[in-house]
Amino acid sequence: MANITQHWVVIPAAGVGRRMQADRPKQYLPLVDRSVIEHTLDCFVHHPRIDGIVVSLSDDDPYWDKLAITSDKPIYRAQGGVERCHSVLNGLMEIGRHADVNDWVLVHDAARPCLTKTDLDKLMRAVRDDEVGGILAVPVRDTMKRDNDAGRISHTEDRDGLWHALTPQMFRLGVLHEALSIALDDDFEVTDEASAIEHAGLQPLLVEGLSSNIKVTRPEDLELAEYYLRREQSKL
Repeated sequence: MANITQHWVVIPAAGVGRRMQADRPKQYLPLVDRSVIEHTLDCFVHHPRIDGIVVSLSDDDPYWDKLAITSDKPIYRAQGGVERCHSVLNGLMEIGRHADVNDWVLVHDAARPCLTKTDLDKLMRAVRDDEVGGILAVPVRDTMKRDNDAGRISHTEDRDGLWHALTPQMFRLGVLHEALSIALDDDFEVTDEASAIEHAGLQPLLVEGLSSNIKVTRPEDLELAEYYLRREQSKL
């Protein structure tokens, strides 16, 4: 029997979220009667094609063990790193204990709780036969300004062909592990997984997703995330 390709998820969750100005990391802030990260995990724990999840956490995280998370698939813990890319790499190393190098890995921000099953299915369907992998993204619709480092406009950027990168970002385990390792060895600034893949000379696929897949970064984002979550719940 041929091997069945599995799908794994890495959620880097070691950040502190200073811009939220809260008493705890943003992934643990309350949102619709639960924490942000619990809603994020819900995007994957109930999906039939996800085989396992790895969450990268800081060693002194006092919140994770207090969560009441139920899942019919394994959720492993990996060590968080100094930067997001280190947390992801540690998560990939943990997945490597259970998966094949050709299995798919979807890396998703801990503070993106509004990912819809429709978008997740769309990404997995679009990327499954792709040689490189791909990401969810949204075309830039607003006028983009470049500053002059003094708080004034230098010029207007051409927005044609520009996209806002979202997550999940989906790549083969072996390819992503190698790309991140090379990028870190080269002291390349890894802003997301796709940037490491690009640094390795590959071109990830862009899969258009919903703009509701927001990242909770500032206090006002919680209210918007609540709106999107309640809207999705009303459809069930």
